Amino acid sequence: MPAGRRILIVEDDAEVRDAVARGLRLHDFEAVGARDTDAARAEIARRRPDLIVLDVGLPGQSGTEFCAQLRADGWDVPVLVLSARDAVGDRIVGLEAGADDYVVKPFDLQELVLRIEALLRRAPTTGDTDVVVAGALWIDVDRRLASVEGERIELSGREFDLLTALARNAGIVLSRVRLLELVWGYEFDVDTNVVDVFIGYLRRKLGAVESAPEIETVRGVGFVLRAS
Repeated sequence: MPAGRRILIVEDDAEVRDAVARGLRLHDFEAVGARDTDAARAEIARRRPDLIVLDVGLPGQSGTEFCAQLRADGWDVPVLVLSARDAVGDRIVGLEAGADDYVVKPFDLQELVLRIEALLRRAPTTGDTDVVVAGALWIDVDRRLASVEGERIELSGREFDLLTALARNAGIVLSRVRLLELVWGYEFDVDTNVVDVFIGYLRRKLGAVESAPEIETVRGVGFVLRAS
């Protein structure tokens, strides 16, 4: 499989999603599917796509809202919108949300492939961005940006590193000793309360943002980021 050809298809209609995936695979793309934006975030967290084919009428969060959130979070991955809405106003809404192209359903597969090829040629070739997703929390490790549903969270260097370590291990309880190793990179006195102090800082900042995940204390063990 040629590098730089991983396509994420976000489409709630399983027949359309599977048909697009099969067609793209015939043209040497690596195609993966997601039925809604939550599934798309999970797939992005697993591995960054080179391009997103995005339906507008998704359950829950719409495609245009999701695209706008991607751009607010600093993502420059190309987005090609697929939509049954063919009015000029609908196209403008999609492009203003940050989409790079807009294709109306029903569409010709060959045209779709050509448009994808064109977008990939224009896309920056700086390599994969290290992005960590935990629920509504997005962390761009390379740019050192953290946000929840597009709302930026201002963090100090250590706060950012601590939140990233927790997010990479969302749902897993990490001991204070392990967090010291991951974030500070060297050993402290095991009785130090530095982790607790910085956990307190993070809780205050996350608590001020709606939909942010919570950091839970597991008594006698450590801390865990709960990202539902």
